[in-house]
Amino acid sequence: IEGWRSVASVIGWENIMISYCRGHPEYEGKMISELAKQKNVSPFDFVFDLIIEERASTSVVLFSMSEEDMKTVLKSPFSMIGSDSSARATYGILAAGKPHPRAYGTFPRVLGKYVREEKVLTLQEAIRKMTSFPAQKLGLKDRGLIKEGMWADITIFDPQKIIDKATFMAPHQYPEGIEYVIVNGKIVIEKGEHTKEKPGKVLRKKSQTS
Repeated sequence: IEGWRSVASVIGWENIMISYCRGHPEYEGKMISELAKQKNVSPFDFVFDLIIEERASTSVVLFSMSEEDMKTVLKSPFSMIGSDSSARATYGILAAGKPHPRAYGTFPRVLGKYVREEKVLTLQEAIRKMTSFPAQKLGLKDRGLIKEGMWADITIFDPQKIIDKATFMAPHQYPEGIEYVIVNGKIVIEKGEHTKEKPGKVLRKKSQTS
């Protein structure tokens, strides 16, 4: 297609992994280049055949970042820490496929690997990048700090134990080291177990006059 540029031309088909495929769960966790070779077709043809067959419902994971780039970005005073993963669980319909391990481990990975083990950030810097800094940038004026008048969104963790457990091949694993989570003043995780409380709500930016 004239003028069209695929991400595969930049990172290569060998760096694109199928993470969810409803009709072919056996494809999950495998690279497109590997699957195309097994089918004796080009990666391009394999992808478009799959798009048609699965009605564009297949998900992929792209391997395009390096550890050095990650550390450089983490250390930047302008960077914040977050995840664009969808909601996941180890049971039910949210346990489908092999999603990116960030779904379960983004924040524990930063606190365990990049703070405790590799000392890329201090604990204080990392927590600010996860809480008050993004809340400030998103205009969430009553979030991100433990302070009178702010909503109580609190995660209680052991800085010596917290670590992610999810991997690309076995992503549906909760992290270690988090004992309590409080959302809007309600305890939702107690001693590592869900309390069945569901106090979450949609957050919207506050206007300058509110």
